[in-house]
Amino acid sequence: MRFEGRVFKVGRYWAVEVPILGVVTQGRTRKEALEMIADAIEALVNRPAFKIDVFPGKAEHFEVGSNDQAALTALLLRRSRQRAGLSLAQVAERLGSRSLNAYARYEQGRSMPTVQKLSQLFTAVTAHRDLVVVESRARTRTRRQEDGGPTS
Repeated sequence: MRFEGRVFKVGRYWAVEVPILGVVTQGRTRKEALEMIADAIEALVNRPAFKIDVFPGKAEHFEVGSNDQAALTALLLRRSRQRAGLSLAQVAERLGSRSLNAYARYEQGRSMPTVQKLSQLFTAVTAHRDLVVVESRARTRTRRQEDGGPTS
């Protein structure tokens, strides 16, 4: 799973965002901006060994992904819930559950939801938005490969 981002020039700087995660930053160069967005997402996840890979796309577009899908999904759910101003109890109620743990285990990355369950969870935290799945056309070069690191 990858999330789409956008990098674009604003004055002397490059702005970069991953809208679905609500993460925005900037850099002096395009490359630095992409490194900054990866660092920002990694800091938000705050797990040892969690790494974000950046996949270049066409023009302003790129994608971010990770080999730790549960942690990336957890960040999506947590950030979406926080932006909606909802408590764990409110989300559990929207899901029709009495237990906070039913939702929290996904937000903590302890469980990885199926596509159907992810859609239900996302709908519970973002009442007026849909989760859309599209086929990626981004190249498969990652940030580490561009820096001369090993390929996967």
